[in-house]
Amino acid sequence: MAEALPTVLRAYLGATTLLEPVAPWVLRWRLRRGKEDPVRWREKLGAPSAPRPEGQLVWMHAVGLGEVMALRGLIARMAGARPDLSFLVTSTARSSGEVFARNLPAHTQHQYLPLDLPGAAARFLAHWRPDLSVWAEQDLWPGLVARALLRDVPVALVNARMDATSFAARNRWRGVYAPLLARMSCLSAQDAVSARHLERLGGRNVAVTGTLKAAAPPLGHDAGRLAAMRVATAGRTLWLLASSHPEDEAVALAAHRLRLASDPGSLLLIVPRDVRRGENLVRAAGAAGLRAARLGQVTAPEAGVQVFVADSYGEMGLWLRLCPVALIGGTYGPVEGHNPWEAVRLGAAVLHGPRVANFQGDYRALGPQGALMCPDPQAVASALARDFTAQRAHATRVAEAAARGADQLAANLLALIGRRG
Repeated sequence: MAEALPTVLRAYLGATTLLEPVAPWVLRWRLRRGKEDPVRWREKLGAPSAPRPEGQLVWMHAVGLGEVMALRGLIARMAGARPDLSFLVTSTARSSGEVFARNLPAHTQHQYLPLDLPGAAARFLAHWRPDLSVWAEQDLWPGLVARALLRDVPVALVNARMDATSFAARNRWRGVYAPLLARMSCLSAQDAVSARHLERLGGRNVAVTGTLKAAAPPLGHDAGRLAAMRVATAGRTLWLLASSHPEDEAVALAAHRLRLASDPGSLLLIVPRDVRRGENLVRAAGAAGLRAARLGQVTAPEAGVQVFVADSYGEMGLWLRLCPVALIGGTYGPVEGHNPWEAVRLGAAVLHGPRVANFQGDYRALGPQGALMCPDPQAVASALARDFTAQRAHATRVAEAAARGADQLAANLLALIGRRG
C-alpha cells in the first residue's frame, strides 16, 4: 500500500512524527489533572500492560463509553461462532475503560488506544499483532488505520454514523480518509444517510445493519447489591434519570415535585453522567425543596429521602433493574441525547426529552410506541402514571430486530479472519 499512498495521507503520517517528542509531556499533564489512568496511561504510548493471548486476535476500537459497551454484542456473536478467538477492545476515555472492565466479555482484554503517532502505533501493532481491526461509529485515526493496512491486517468500519456535518468535516480531509475507506474490507452503517455519506467519501459496498447498541447484551450488575436496594426501597414507586446533565436534572427535579403530590412515597434516582457532580446534585435537590442523599455518603436511601443520587461508575445495570421507568439524560440540553437501548434491554420503559440528535435514528426506530418524548416536567410527571406494558413489548421487538443485523455483521467479520487462516 505504501507506494499507493496519496500525497495528503503521506503528509499526515509525516506530520505526526513531529508530535511524538511532546506526547509524554502532554499525557503527564493530563495525568496530573486526573484525566488519565495513573496505572495504565503508558498504554497511550503503545506500551502494553498485558500479554497477547495465543491464537487469532480481533482488535476493536470505540471512542467512548456507550460505543465501547455496544461492542459487547458483536463480540458475543463472534465468540459464539469462534470460541477460539480472543478480543482486544481499545478506547480513549478513562471512564470507558473503567466501566468496560466491569462488563468485560469472556476472552476479552481492554487497553487504551495509543496516540496516532508512528512510535506508539508501531509498538502497539508489534505487540498485539491483530488478525482483524474493527473501528466503530465515527472514531477513525488515519495513522493507526494506515499502519494496520500496511501490515496486511483487514480493517472494518462498523456501526458507522455520519450526518451532514460530520461528512463536511471529513470531506475537507478527503485526501486522508478516502484512500483508507476505499481499502477497508467491510463497511457497515447504522442508517442509509450514513451509508451514502461514506460512499461519497470513498467507501465501497456500504451495508446498512442498524445500531449495535440495540443488539448489546444487558448490562451486568451485583446481585447482592440489587437485593439489598430492593429491600431498602420496598413499597416505594421508583423512577430513574440516567446519564444526566444539569438541564435534565432541572426537568427531573421539577417533575418529581409534581409526582410527589399524587405519590408521596415516590423516589427519584439520578445517575449523573459525571459522578463527580454528586454533591452538587444533592444541593440542587435541596434548593428545589426535596430531601436528597447520595451513594457517596450512604449505601441506600432512607425512608425520608425523596431523591437519591447514584454517583458511582459502572452500576447502570443495577439501577435499570431497580427502576421500571428511565428518563434518558442528555435529551434536554446541548448534549443531544444518550443511549436508550441499555434501558430497553433491561425492560425499563424509556422517556426522553426533545433533543436527541446524537441518537435520532435510534429514537426513530423505537418510535413513540417504544420511547415516549416528554417536552417538559409536567409531561414527565404525567407519563410516570402510565401503564408501560405495551411500550416495553414494542421496544423489545425493535431491539430483537436490530440483533438480526448484528448477526449478519458478525458473520461478515468472521469471514475476513478466515481468509487469513
